[in-house]
Amino acid sequence: MKKRTIEEMNRLSVEDFKKSVKTPLIAVLDQVRSAHNAGSVLRTADAFRLEAVYLCGITPTPPDADLHKTALGAEDSVRWKHYADTLQAVEELHAAGYCVLAVEQCERSTPLQAFAVEPGKPYALVLGHEVTGVQQAVVDACDGCLEIPQAGTKHSLNVSVAGGIVLWELFKQLNPQAL
Repeated sequence: MKKRTIEEMNRLSVEDFKKSVKTPLIAVLDQVRSAHNAGSVLRTADAFRLEAVYLCGITPTPPDADLHKTALGAEDSVRWKHYADTLQAVEELHAAGYCVLAVEQCERSTPLQAFAVEPGKPYALVLGHEVTGVQQAVVDACDGCLEIPQAGTKHSLNVSVAGGIVLWELFKQLNPQAL
């Protein structure tokens, strides 16, 4: 088996990416402190052609060398916006018709494998701080919570890993023709 070259993968240019039809999905980072995690989510957003990433509160924003180290330029292709307050981002998303879901371990959260998107509806996923998770006030403002079932001794995943898992699942459901 031979690895494909960059040329053989026919990747979009940044300009073509910006003009392309996007997955109706926005990632919202709620007080994520690590530039590496923020950059990783931006890179995942590029891979799944998300509409945008909202960087809220203390979450680092471009230009940032550490963010760029993991984003590898995705901060140039993916639309991003900074909000001082995550609740403002959630309010704007609701006003625009988005279903906003926190990725968090909550009472009555929906296991990821049991969640099904509603066709034609746009979604936003809120990912939280590396230690404290999504702020309770933000959880309260969301339409629901998705939880990734885990079977090990730890009770959480790295925020960029959790984001990758949940973003992939929603990408698959929102873009079945892309698979």
